[in-house]
Amino acid sequence: MNEVIGRVFKFEKHVFARHADLYNRLATNGQSPKALMISCADSRIVPELILQAEPGDLFVTRNAGNIVPPFAQMNGGVSSAVEYAVIALGVTDIIVCGHSGCGAMEGLLKPGALDAMPNVAAWLRHSHAAEGVVRTCYPELPHKDRLRVLTLENVVCQLAHLRTHPSVAAGIARGTLALHGWYVDIHTGAIQALDGESGNFSVVRDDQPLPIALPHAARLAAHQTLDRIA
Repeated sequence: MNEVIGRVFKFEKHVFARHADLYNRLATNGQSPKALMISCADSRIVPELILQAEPGDLFVTRNAGNIVPPFAQMNGGVSSAVEYAVIALGVTDIIVCGHSGCGAMEGLLKPGALDAMPNVAAWLRHSHAAEGVVRTCYPELPHKDRLRVLTLENVVCQLAHLRTHPSVAAGIARGTLALHGWYVDIHTGAIQALDGESGNFSVVRDDQPLPIALPHAARLAAHQTLDRIA
């Protein structure tokens, strides 16, 4: 048997036993995670480990390239997870998390690399805007830096897609939902976060405020107009 698959035998007696009280509360009271994390499916990225989360802390959806398709009427796993997290669970923060050495982003940079994977190629069309930004706005970028820059721009792109979802747009307008864009460096463990004011990523440090792509703040565009009418 696969060594990883075989670890399932230890869950009930070893892992579950250490958290029995917590699981009992979650089973009785239900879940109330505070954040949704949309990360890459890459096996080297473990959202719960990055956030040192306990069971019940974090709602997670993962896919190749940490992609959020723009809102559409057709059903999709990411769209459904976002909608459920915001409306049913009431999460207050959504994190889109990319990482170094992303194979999905690398596929976008190598013509023909996805010819044998038509479903992956079709999925990654949701990152074409990021690829276009890199191609046209970083013309002098050395090839060795293109993957990292594409991954950062892809996080920005997916945050823009996220805001097209009605549940997210409403949460932002109410001021109950904040958005975060992160990049994890697998080599060093450093995490960079997007600062919405500057538009830049900076390394997260415990002696400085956490950069936030879009902080909690009511953004009702018609408030002043309605006040004048009243």
